[in-house]
Amino acid sequence: MKPRVSVQDSALRNGNFSLRIDPVRSEDAGLYEAQVTYDMEVRSCQVELGVITVTLSPPSPVVENEPLLLSCNSSHRANLVETCWFHNGHLVPTSRTFCSSHGALSILRPAMSDAGSWRCQLRYSDNEIISATYNLQILGFDGPTNPVVYAAAGSAAD
Repeated sequence: MKPRVSVQDSALRNGNFSLRIDPVRSEDAGLYEAQVTYDMEVRSCQVELGVITVTLSPPSPVVENEPLLLSCNSSHRANLVETCWFHNGHLVPTSRTFCSSHGALSILRPAMSDAGSWRCQLRYSDNEIISATYNLQILGFDGPTNPVVYAAAGSAAD
């Protein structure tokens, strides 16, 4: 896993034997065990790392009015019960434009207003709730709805 994994040697003297993984990948999910030997005494602990991923299809950049699919997957082993999607902090209801199914959200005609922070929230049969965020960028025209722009002679026009 090198060079993505590090241990802070200076923290070991204070009893901190933390492992840092940056960036985390889907295949990093699983059980990790740490063992420390001090004065003939062995201490150990186990930590399970769960990983959640949000993927975009087709990959970025997304073009305005071209359908897209945001998928949310987790390494959690229980059965998925519910998926909720939030856009800029607001719950997104299912509609003709937004269709949610089994951890995925399809946006049939994405608009510039759909850009921003999307968060998926997965709830499992053991009541575990896991969420992740994806920053969606959309290429398109973000100008006035009326295609005619008036500017005074001698001034600048955008």
